[in-house]
Amino acid sequence: MNFKSKLLKGLFIRRYKRFFADVQLENGIVTAHCPNTGSMKGLLNENDTVWLSETNNPDRKLKYTWELVKDKKTKSLVGINTQLPNKLVYDSLLNNKIEEFSIYESIRKEVRYGNKSRIDFLLESKKVNPCYLEVKNVHYSDGDGLAKFPDAITSRGLKHLHELMEVANSGYRAVMLYVVQRSDCNKFAIADDIDPEYYKGFNEALKNGVEVLCFSCKISTTSILIGDRIEIQN
Repeated sequence: MNFKSKLLKGLFIRRYKRFFADVQLENGIVTAHCPNTGSMKGLLNENDTVWLSETNNPDRKLKYTWELVKDKKTKSLVGINTQLPNKLVYDSLLNNKIEEFSIYESIRKEVRYGNKSRIDFLLESKKVNPCYLEVKNVHYSDGDGLAKFPDAITSRGLKHLHELMEVANSGYRAVMLYVVQRSDCNKFAIADDIDPEYYKGFNEALKNGVEVLCFSCKISTTSILIGDRIEIQN
């Protein structure tokens, strides 16, 4: 997926009220929309190099959106826009680029299921049972090529695991897909030191038939694509 416009390079100053980030661009300081309300652990260092997209939409309150940051340790580009993983997965499903889902002929988004929840994708085929596919964004890494999730306690994420367990126990296919928005990781693990309850729920989900997949991304300042499947450590 190509970015819609040329990204603007700048230096990160601060994030505040979760949705706003001040960035030093060539022509001055601007306030950008931050499309990531999580902790962004390790990615909020003053003077980190960042890239913003720009819109000419007059209805937008903020002209700029924060898209990428360069990891100070690894020098790798990291995607911080939490809306992108679902778009990347949808594009990959439409173009049959994820082998594990190639059998499905129909893709529906945001279908109601569970306890007042919506599954990211419901995949259907006349040949097999439906597949309930949930997508999670990952950007945290503490080095050594290991991506981790979550970067903060996530009760919502735990709820999704429990609901996928119910799907699997009902005889349908249930898949949790983690999209790592960075290209410097070849391993993935649950951050049990950050959220032990999610770690417990993750292992319970595996025992109850929930499938888990993880893919890295290929990132540049012009595009971002789903990359290679990476190893899950448990």
